[in-house]
Amino acid sequence: MLFGIAPLCSGKPWTRHVIDGSSVGADGVRLADADGDGFPDIATGWEEGGVIRVYLNPGPLRAKRAWPSVTVGRVASPEDAVLVDLDDDGRVDVVSACEGEERSLFVHWAPKWREDYRIEKRWRTAGIGASKGVQWMFTLPLEVDFRRGLDLVAGGKGPGAAIGWFEAPENPREMSAWQWHPVYRAGWVMSLLPSDMDGDGDLDILASDRKGQHPGALWLENPGPGPVLAARWPEHRIGATGEEVMFLAETDLDQDGQRDVVAAVRPKTIYYFRRISSDGTAWESHRIPIPEQAGTAKGVQAGDLDGDGKLDLIFSCEKARGKLSGVMWLSYSDSSWNKWEAHDISGPDGVKFDLVELLDLDDDGDLDVLTCEERANLGVIWYENPRR
Repeated sequence: MLFGIAPLCSGKPWTRHVIDGSSVGADGVRLADADGDGFPDIATGWEEGGVIRVYLNPGPLRAKRAWPSVTVGRVASPEDAVLVDLDDDGRVDVVSACEGEERSLFVHWAPKWREDYRIEKRWRTAGIGASKGVQWMFTLPLEVDFRRGLDLVAGGKGPGAAIGWFEAPENPREMSAWQWHPVYRAGWVMSLLPSDMDGDGDLDILASDRKGQHPGALWLENPGPGPVLAARWPEHRIGATGEEVMFLAETDLDQDGQRDVVAAVRPKTIYYFRRISSDGTAWESHRIPIPEQAGTAKGVQAGDLDGDGKLDLIFSCEKARGKLSGVMWLSYSDSSWNKWEAHDISGPDGVKFDLVELLDLDDDGDLDVLTCEERANLGVIWYENPRR
């Protein structure tokens, strides 16, 4: 079903706050509480700058300034970085995924002592041997086999690309002992999210694949414990098959108690996949065009930005040079989602934005928008919701 979209509403762009703009090519924002203070921190890989950084959330009173940070490692062409305590020692490490010529996954091991966390020279970087040779795009820490600690689900692009999981060894720091189990042949993986899609009590993998023989939005069914875990997981298609699906997110957009999926699809579409079966095998596809004044669709999230009790859609763009906006939000005015209105967030500054996260960074009761921009070097940034 194709929905209509109203012309872009008037209004000023939201105020932009810079967390860090000191390197080149900020590529992704992944959240976790790294220092245990209750605030979400950020891991970001700077693709052209070749650095992996952790940004420690200073709390709402200082969130509008540059955040304290530490460079945890230096690798070539990082495409993704995620926070995870991989060796269960109480200090949060970082896993980075590299494409280009590097083509490896790296673990950046946190210092032994908590007071050394912000000291760059105390961090140690090591590559996962079995990952060498693939252009990696996204990594998801996940307990897959419930045997020896957290495993790593990963997806790549190009020759040899797959979605699969690295089985954790008894000693996670023994980098040559991680074992790779591919479960799906991929073209270019964009998203990997954990979700119990069929309600059977274990976590499946919700994914988007933008290239290759079978691009689209899909999920891979966890086959359960035992040797079958290392085999291919059953594949279930959600929608947009054959289209260039970028990032996706899970949400209950219609608030009927079932988790739906929204996806940014190039060049100019947000798909709303409405779940119509509890086991995740039946979906309705609703296509929402984005305005011509924006760039091409890249990231998407859902949240109530205006406080009206309905979930809005927030999306980021690539190819926004010369466009009116690279980050926008969409609101709907009726219960059938037939009419959407577009609202500016970023204004014309920025060219290539990435993942979008929604959180109340200034603790004023509304959702702000966190993202990064890698071509105009705006860096790691957030936009302050003007509602309050």
